[in-house]
Amino acid sequence: MAFLELILPILFFFSLRGAAGEPTADRAALLSFISRIPHSPRIKWNASSSSACDWVGVTCNSNRTAVLELRLPGVGLIGQIPPGTISRLSSLRVLSLHANRLFGPVPGDFSNLTLLRSLYLQDNLLSGGFPPAIHSLTRLARLDLSGNNFSGEIPFSVNNLARLTGLFLQQNNFSGVLPSVGIPSLTAFNVSYNSLNGSIPATLQKFPASSFAGNLQLCGVPLASHCTSFFPSPAPSPIPSPGSLTGKSSNKLSTNAIVGIAVAAGVVALIIGLICLFFLCRSVRRRHGRTGKGAPKIPAAAGAGVRSGETGMTSSSKEDIVGAAGAGNGERNRLVFVGTGGGYSFDLEDLLRASAEVLGKGSSGTSYKAVLEEGTTVVVKRLKDVSASKRDFELNIETLGKVHHQNLLPVRAYYYSKDEKLLVFDYLAAGSLSSNLHGSRGSGRTPLDWDSRMRIALAAGRGLAHLHGPARLVHGNVKASNVLLRPDPNSAALSDYGLGPLFGPGPAPVNRLAAGYRAPEVVETRRATFKSDVYSFGVLLLELLTGKAPNQSSIGGEDGIDLPRWVQSVVREEWTAEVFDVELMRYANVEEEMVQLLQIAMACASVVPDARPEMADVVRMMEELAGNASRGGISEGDDVVRVSSDEPSKPASGGRSPRAGSSP
Repeated sequence: MAFLELILPILFFFSLRGAAGEPTADRAALLSFISRIPHSPRIKWNASSSSACDWVGVTCNSNRTAVLELRLPGVGLIGQIPPGTISRLSSLRVLSLHANRLFGPVPGDFSNLTLLRSLYLQDNLLSGGFPPAIHSLTRLARLDLSGNNFSGEIPFSVNNLARLTGLFLQQNNFSGVLPSVGIPSLTAFNVSYNSLNGSIPATLQKFPASSFAGNLQLCGVPLASHCTSFFPSPAPSPIPSPGSLTGKSSNKLSTNAIVGIAVAAGVVALIIGLICLFFLCRSVRRRHGRTGKGAPKIPAAAGAGVRSGETGMTSSSKEDIVGAAGAGNGERNRLVFVGTGGGYSFDLEDLLRASAEVLGKGSSGTSYKAVLEEGTTVVVKRLKDVSASKRDFELNIETLGKVHHQNLLPVRAYYYSKDEKLLVFDYLAAGSLSSNLHGSRGSGRTPLDWDSRMRIALAAGRGLAHLHGPARLVHGNVKASNVLLRPDPNSAALSDYGLGPLFGPGPAPVNRLAAGYRAPEVVETRRATFKSDVYSFGVLLLELLTGKAPNQSSIGGEDGIDLPRWVQSVVREEWTAEVFDVELMRYANVEEEMVQLLQIAMACASVVPDARPEMADVVRMMEELAGNASRGGISEGDDVVRVSSDEPSKPASGGRSPRAGSSP
């Protein structure tokens, strides 16, 4: 009995110590989080035995009573961050969930993490506006939201994060004007590859140009670009100061000098008045002379303002534009309509008066959305580095004007002068496949479902097959940004086709093929072919299936991810399901259709050109696949790659690498 009286207090003491050494509330929060989100099997948090402080990715304080760090980068987390889970870790200092497949908005209850110092959410699919919850995290020193789908404006309230040393917002869809961020401790800043516009605030001009690259309408120091109008005009000459006119540097003038200047100014004003009166009288005499003799005859060269014929309609340009372009009396530079001309009736003067908005800058030029005064909206592509002669340019565009197909965006008009080469197209308000596929994936956006993606792929394939067949034209630049959408996915249209001959031979045409879409042999031959078009189309199909943009340098190095090689590596490991876009995983009974389209895509993207199918065969296979799906399934004899689904998820090899300036 005495022994029990001695030992019981000791046991009770150790039991209390053990209870105090386990973060019970934090443990419950972690278990709630991991049970509500798919994850990699290597996260084996044992709910029954081991301490939460010993779990993978979890770091506790010294007495093991609270979780200070949660680091789960690249562990295959898929879905939305469950609210009411991580936000309960009240002592959390570091949270790293980067390089997963998280989507949706950042939970609002993250504002409870008031002690958080580092937040790493980069390389996910998170969306919505700049997370409001972050404004409350005033102790944050590092914030990385890069490589997601956040949109809207960057709020001025980011200045509330007064302890920030690093802010990384690159490769999202943020728009609007950059706020003046004046946090003294900020030493690392990046907003590159968003949709920001306007000038860079003075408080941010200390950061390098790379911090702002890829924002097409952003200008000012440290960028070399400046905001320009549709047709940039030369800067006005500076007005000379009185000091420079007189040659004196003194701030004070004598009385005689002042009188002399006044007299000289009066004489100059009198002379200018007499000259103006002379020209006014001369103009009146000319007008009266014309009235007496009848209306003047328009010279034949200048009177070709409108003509009908096989090429459509031509509109005369402004006299000063013609003069500036160096046209003689025998030849006027005009806006020339080709094909049917789309029923447009404007001229170059109307185009010059139109309000213009930059839609995008590519290797072949800049595209503008031009809204004419009467309300007509068109797209004007301002070409650069054109090497073709005027005649070759005109013949090439006239040929393109005769190409007609529902799934090809027609050229409506062109303008050629020594300094300007323009193409005019219809404006499609639905945007490009690239913007719809990789745009903001938050609330308010309707994601591209499987049926829409399949129809768009078929539409683009039919347009390309028509180019290769009846038109006998090489597209030369097949990519997602050149697939333009209409309300009906079956009517999606390929644009920018057949422009390669305008830029001549050599390395330039190769560089105009978007990185990631470029067939291997094109780098050597420096010439696009039907087979290289098929390769690019195969990459486009892989982009639709995976949701990955092959030209994202952050994913796979300077030239972007090699999408075919990445897909092959994942399929080789028998993790085919890991290939597909997380947005497609919500649709039931489409997995085998996706696998079959994946096989077609890989055949198109074969390294050997002769192993690639013809576009007509590609379209036929896709139509058969779409037909089988509409009839309710795939026949038993179809040979498909089987998808392993024994485990929820597995990190894909060759995935996104950590970003410079970010931490795990």
